[in-house]
Amino acid sequence: GKEAMAMAWVWTGMVLLSLIFGIATGNLDEVANAALEGAGSAVELSISMAGILCLWSGVMEIMNACGLSAGLARAFRPILRRLLPEASRDEETLAAVSANLLGLGNAATPLGIRAARRMARSCDGVASNELCLLVVLNTASIQLLPTTIASLRAAAGSQTPFDILPAVWLSSAMSVAAGLAAA
Repeated sequence: GKEAMAMAWVWTGMVLLSLIFGIATGNLDEVANAALEGAGSAVELSISMAGILCLWSGVMEIMNACGLSAGLARAFRPILRRLLPEASRDEETLAAVSANLLGLGNAATPLGIRAARRMARSCDGVASNELCLLVVLNTASIQLLPTTIASLRAAAGSQTPFDILPAVWLSSAMSVAAGLAAA
């Protein structure tokens, strides 16, 4: 829609400015080389991220198939009953919210969307407080396994991409607390 068109103009403007300054400073070859190198890096990163996304999406499907999602829903039920009393009455929504709270990066996004759609059924076109809280929790989720950042670190050559776990746990717990306080 309009946002995509606005971003197209922003990116086009940035490219044009780069070309203009490259010509003006006599560095057009460097600008072209940087553009090609950046495009190559973007493709490599996309392939790396796609692999991680497929892995964790598969893990989430296995969790659903073997009933682990339902077990997570039961484990999170006492907390979610207090936070989302209406949504916690629907088992499938509760399972999707619970699995999404694991914070498996982009692999959790489809579950968050599924939970939001189920919650939106009773909203009549206006987001309820619970739906807004779900978006806050989804955005600031506790990252038990920060797969996206770990895959980025691995792609950048890190030998220990998960050594950031304590810092991620602390910062994500603080962001959830701040989100809950704001909501």
